[in-house]
Amino acid sequence: MKNLRNLLLLLVAVLPAPTFAADAEAGLLAIKALGNVNGQALACSEARLAARAKQLMLAHAPKTQRFGTAYEEATQEAFLGQTRSGSACPDATRLTDRLNQLALQLAETLPVTAPAAK
Repeated sequence: MKNLRNLLLLLVAVLPAPTFAADAEAGLLAIKALGNVNGQALACSEARLAARAKQLMLAHAPKTQRFGTAYEEATQEAFLGQTRSGSACPDATRLTDRLNQLALQLAETLPVTAPAAK
């Protein structure tokens, strides 16, 4: 009986793990996409949009090196891609629409958590 109880406890502890991993991966992809929009906004002198992208990142992303690095690398890659390509910048409306889509996606995959009370 004790072994059965231990087995059940182990199963309960292990079963949610794949869901959490999938959620974390979806969140990481959303943060990378947010970094991409941020890089384009910076390269195209859209400071208001870049500030909103940063605000979304700070509000939704877990405060870990993995998420911070993903955002920064995506930002840098998009910035360099835009400036080196010589192509016209996307208009602000298109970037705003993309940010709005990402805000909705982030609300589902990485909901904002209330800060701990001090």
